[in-house]
Amino acid sequence: MTPVTINGRRYNVDLPEDTPLLWTLRDHLGLTGTKFGCGMALCGACTVHVDGQPVRSCSTPISAVANKKITTIEAVGADKVGKAVQAAWVDMGVPQCGYCQAGQVMSATALLRRTPKPTDAEIGEAMSGNICRCGTYTRIRAAIQRAARQGATS
Repeated sequence: MTPVTINGRRYNVDLPEDTPLLWTLRDHLGLTGTKFGCGMALCGACTVHVDGQPVRSCSTPISAVANKKITTIEAVGADKVGKAVQAAWVDMGVPQCGYCQAGQVMSATALLRRTPKPTDAEIGEAMSGNICRCGTYTRIRAAIQRAARQGATS
């Protein structure tokens, strides 16, 4: 049994310790907002927060997150920063197909929690590795800047 806290709820997960966190979330706990993209931690679609840090859940074994706090896209909007990022995403019309957006939002929220007023370089660094096949990078950057301007501080 692996004890984890996901979106504020405690679970004891009975899965092989090498089971990826992504499949634990999606297949065993029904939290399907986190997406499978590449399976190699290269695209960012599966990004979640583990103890506040953005982590690729497709390559993170459930055993590595024992006794840690995990936040998924389903709960990221529970605080001021997450709400501001999600609102900016809508206001700026960021999504096209939307597939990568959960991971994009999770990475952007983690950035603004640690750096409330990021520079363009800091945005670029934090968002590198989050791939959008639709190419909405300009709108993603604008949404992050908007959330920062609107005072998305924790």
